[in-house]
Amino acid sequence: MNHKTAILPQQYKTASEQELRNRIAEKRQLLGKRLIILTHHYQRLEIVEVGDYAGDSYQLAKIAARSPDAEYIAFCGVHFMAEAANILGRPDQKVYLPNPTAGCPMADMAPSEQVYEAWDQINESLGKGSVVPISYMNSSAELKAFTGKNGGLICTSSNADAAFRWAYRRFERVFFFPDQHLGRYTAKKFGVPSEQIVLFNPRKPLGGLSLETLKNSRVILWMGHCHVHAKFQPDQIDEWRAKEPNIKIVVHPECDEAVVNKADAVGSTSFIVNFVESAPSGSTIAIGTELNLIHRLAVKNPDKKIFELSGNSCAICSNMFRTSLADLCFTLENFDIANRIIVPDDIKHDAKLALDRMLEIGN
Repeated sequence: MNHKTAILPQQYKTASEQELRNRIAEKRQLLGKRLIILTHHYQRLEIVEVGDYAGDSYQLAKIAARSPDAEYIAFCGVHFMAEAANILGRPDQKVYLPNPTAGCPMADMAPSEQVYEAWDQINESLGKGSVVPISYMNSSAELKAFTGKNGGLICTSSNADAAFRWAYRRFERVFFFPDQHLGRYTAKKFGVPSEQIVLFNPRKPLGGLSLETLKNSRVILWMGHCHVHAKFQPDQIDEWRAKEPNIKIVVHPECDEAVVNKADAVGSTSFIVNFVESAPSGSTIAIGTELNLIHRLAVKNPDKKIFELSGNSCAICSNMFRTSLADLCFTLENFDIANRIIVPDDIKHDAKLALDRMLEIGN
C-alpha cells in the first residue's frame, strides 16, 4: 500500500497540545455542520476527545454514509477506513486522512493480484456460483470492488454474523479475507465443523489444499491476521485467572482461536466498550485488543480495574497511533493541500455495491 509521507510544517510540530486543541475548536466552530471528525476507537485519547464521533469501523461507515450536511470529513483512523468513507459519501464531500502514513498491515497481507489469482483457482476447481467473497472492512478499495463485482459484501467484526447469514442463504461456500481469525470464529458460531474450514496459502498452488479438501469446505480463509491481536496468548488468560479469580476476560475476534475459546466474552471494539461500561462497579477486566482503547476505557471507568491482557507486550497499533493533534489541526487549516482520499470512480462503483450490502444487512 503506497501512502504519502507525512510532512508537517514546523509550527504544528512545536505547538502545545492546548494551542492545537484551541485551533481545532476554532475550525469546528467556524465550519459548523459542514465538518465532521470521525475517530476510531483505537485512536489516542486526545484525538477521540476532539472528535464528533467515536466508534468501530462499522459505526463510522454508517455515519459517513448518513451525514448529508458534511462538506468535509476528517477520518482519524487508517487508510482503508477513509477510503470507505469516500466510497459511501456524496461526490461533493471531501474526505481527509490526517496522517497519510496510517495504513493497515493486515490489509496489506491480501494484495489484490494474489486474491484475484486465488479466486480464479477456487472457481476453476469448484465451478462458478458456489462461492461468494466476503471481505473484512480491513481491505483495500480494490478488494472491496472485487467483492462487489463478484456478488459479495463487506463485513466488520460487528456484523460478520449477519454477513455469513446473508451468504449462506445464497451460496454453498464463503471465501473470507484477509483475517483468518474473524472468519474462523464466525464460521464456528454457525456450526461449521473444523474440517470444513480451510486455510488458503496464496504462496502455494491451490492454496496448499487438495482438490478434495477444497470441495469439502464451507469456508475458505485467507492466510492473514492482525499483528496486534497476535500478541495475545491463552497462557496469559490462565495467568490472570490465577492472580484474579473474579476477573472477566473480553477479547476481539481477531485473536487466535485458542484465546477466543478461553475468554468470557468476544466481540468487536464497540462490543468491548459496551461490555466494560455495563460491568458492575468494582469489576476486574482484562481486555485483549489495542492498547489505546484499553487506556481510554480505564480512564473513563475509574471505578473498575481494567488491564491489558498481554501485560507488558505493548499491544499497540502503530498505524492508529500515528494520527496526532498536529496532523488533525494541519488538515483542518489546510484543506487545499491536506491528504485528501479519492477513490477512482471505476473502483468506487463496485466497492459501493459491497459496502451498501453491508449496510443493508445491519448488524
